[in-house]
Amino acid sequence: AATAPRIPPTRLALHHFDVNYSLQLKDQWPSVRAGLLCEQKYGALLNNFSALHHVTQELELLNATDFVSEASKKVQRWQWGSAAEEAGRGESKCQEGSGEGRMVVQAEASPLLRASITSNIKCYTFPRGDITRFRPARPATLGLLDYYLMDAASLLPVLALNVQLDDYVLDLCAAPGGKTLALLQTGLCGHLAANDVSISRTKRLYQILHSYIPKEIRETVSVTSYDGRDWGQLEGGAFHKVLVDVPCTTDRHSVMEQENNIFHKRRTKERQMLPMLQLQLLMAGILATKPGGDVVYSTCAISPLQNEYVIE
Repeated sequence: AATAPRIPPTRLALHHFDVNYSLQLKDQWPSVRAGLLCEQKYGALLNNFSALHHVTQELELLNATDFVSEASKKVQRWQWGSAAEEAGRGESKCQEGSGEGRMVVQAEASPLLRASITSNIKCYTFPRGDITRFRPARPATLGLLDYYLMDAASLLPVLALNVQLDDYVLDLCAAPGGKTLALLQTGLCGHLAANDVSISRTKRLYQILHSYIPKEIRETVSVTSYDGRDWGQLEGGAFHKVLVDVPCTTDRHSVMEQENNIFHKRRTKERQMLPMLQLQLLMAGILATKPGGDVVYSTCAISPLQNEYVIE
């Protein structure tokens, strides 16, 4: 034990991914691998409760753009093009009918693009290839910080949840709080329950809420530290929208950071049990949802075992 080479968990993670993801992704794996090993690129989630106009001007002068509104414009252009093409094909049929032609265009894009993208959420990113870093967030109006730096991809589950006015929303695995903060930026939640089993991570969530959210809005948020697997028994069928952003192998972190790495040898059993934990959390999220409500399941991993197979 004293003389055996100590293999760092980052190398173990990369070896594991090389073996498994190369079979799954084939020719795409080299570029995905390079992406995982690159420095993380952040987005700046604007705080709608702070001095929005000044920070928007500042970011646009730096050549950063709001990727949410840009995506919305692309969807609208795509839908307009599809509608025009469909109208051309259906024009003669409308003329032959009763004079009231009715056209329904079904979007064939991903479920995320089909969802109505919440315009209240604004997240600025620099263009592809631009590695400029955002300055640290600073206090503005009411002493609240002006933006929150996060991986821009972490916003996608929140956008896919498509929160509507006065929805009761549950963030089942909420800490450290980026997605909870994004949900509050919509301004649509009637009530938001933010839960995380880790008490230390829940403290971090409290800090984020106090740094970004005014008191009157914080009062609509309940923060708890229950085991998410038991939530269906605690408050079953109570929420219109449930976000189940489960613990996972967090692939980028696993190949880049030694600290808190799930590929450490003493965490082997925990890593092997992840799909079962994820399944239990998803089941609890489904049980917590009202009939006709929506559940979004998300991970920070590429592994089908933690994604498609859990859903199946």
